[in-house]
Amino acid sequence: MEANIPNSLTVSRILATAVVCVLVMLGTPFGNGLALAAYLYACITDFLDGYLARMWRQQSSFGRVLDPIADKLLVASALLVLVGVDRLQGIHLIPAVVILWREILVSGLREFLAHLHVGMPVTRLAKWKTTLQMVALGFLIIGDAGPAVGQVTSTTIGIVGLWAAAALTLFTGYDYVRAGLRHMGDGDADTGPSAERRAGPHVKRADPARDPG
Repeated sequence: MEANIPNSLTVSRILATAVVCVLVMLGTPFGNGLALAAYLYACITDFLDGYLARMWRQQSSFGRVLDPIADKLLVASALLVLVGVDRLQGIHLIPAVVILWREILVSGLREFLAHLHVGMPVTRLAKWKTTLQMVALGFLIIGDAGPAVGQVTSTTIGIVGLWAAAALTLFTGYDYVRAGLRHMGDGDADTGPSAERRAGPHVKRADPARDPG
């Protein structure tokens, strides 16, 4: 591990994810409040580690590998623990499953394209999806201990937001897969500029100096 502040923030985000899970499982309003605080810390460090790494020129192989892992651990762990405490149940499990499927699918696609030295930049719509998803999870983590708007609880707001995020997930996931599938039949022999041109707007030559999206 290359010791620097951005990498330390990434590691701390993984630790914060574990704290979120434990506190939510306590099932108390106070625990939910602390869980939300730990979750907000994880979300803030998600932005800060990449920003500081670029600003201070401290990008590293360790950070490029661990940062997307930390992001996916946060989302997957939050969804699973919310299902475990019955804050997501019944038909509302569908958006959670859709989001998890997309994370696994795109991760596999990124790994395949990395062997071809082709990167998949994050689209603007995917960034909106991620923002909506993180906000929705925040409302679900605080649960009914959070503020309510009339008869609408924080849990309800979170569920609605999660459905909206899942809808965007389907769209952006299809967009990434459609662009990536153009490389599936090419293999290692087709990694030049012609492959990049055919890949479409969401796939481009990988830049080892960039953090993956």
